Amino acid sequence: MSTINIEESWRKRLIDEFKKPYMRQLSDFLKTEKKVGKEIFPIGSEIFSAFNFTPFEKVKVVILGQDPYHGRGQAHGLSFSVKDGVQPPPSLENIFKELKSDIGLARPKSGSLEKWAKEGVLLLNTVLTVEKSKPASHQNKGWEIFTDKVISLLNEEKTNLVYILWGKKAQEKGAFLNGDANLIIKSAHPSPYSAANGFFDSKPFSKTNEYLDDNGLSFINWEL
Repeated sequence: MSTINIEESWRKRLIDEFKKPYMRQLSDFLKTEKKVGKEIFPIGSEIFSAFNFTPFEKVKVVILGQDPYHGRGQAHGLSFSVKDGVQPPPSLENIFKELKSDIGLARPKSGSLEKWAKEGVLLLNTVLTVEKSKPASHQNKGWEIFTDKVISLLNEEKTNLVYILWGKKAQEKGAFLNGDANLIIKSAHPSPYSAANGFFDSKPFSKTNEYLDDNGLSFINWEL
C-alpha cells in the first residue's frame, strides 16, 4: 500500500505488518480491482479510519464487526457506522434500539458513530474493504491476518479493555483474548436475523461503563 493513512501510534506498531508479503498481495489485489473498474468501499483515505479516530493509547472499548457495508455512501471505515445523512442499516437500527433500552438514550438523528470512536471505542471490522453490492467479497484476501495482529497488540499491551463481540464470527476471532484482564461481552449479532436471539436486552453499554468505573477508568459517553 503506497500511501498508508494511519495514525502514528498505530503506524509504529504495525509498520512491519505493512511490509509483509500478504499485505503487498492485498495491496496489489485492491489496485487491480480498481483498475478493472470495480467500486471498492470505503474510499482509500477512509480504510483506516478506525485507527485514525481512536489512537492506540486511547482505546478503552473494541466493537468488532465483520466487513464494511457494501452500499454506495455507507462505509467510512468504522464498524456498524454510516456517515451523516445516510440511512442507518437494520443492524445499526437495532443497536440504537438496545441503546435506548439499556441506558435510555433516544434514537440518534445520525447513524455516524464517530463520537464513540473519539471517546475511545475502536470500531474495528475484521475485513476493511468490500466490493460494491458484494458482501464478504474481500474475505480471505489478507485483512483477517492484519486485524488479528491489531487485536493481538491490544491484548498484549493493554488491560481493562472491554471487547464487545456481537455474533459468532466476532466471538471466534476474539477467542484468544485474555478474559481475566479484560471484560469480554458476547451476544448475538444485531442483525435482524439474530437480534431477537440474545442481542436485545444484553445491555452492552451499561455493562461497559460499570466495568470501566469499577477499574477506575472514565466511562464512555454513548450519546451521539
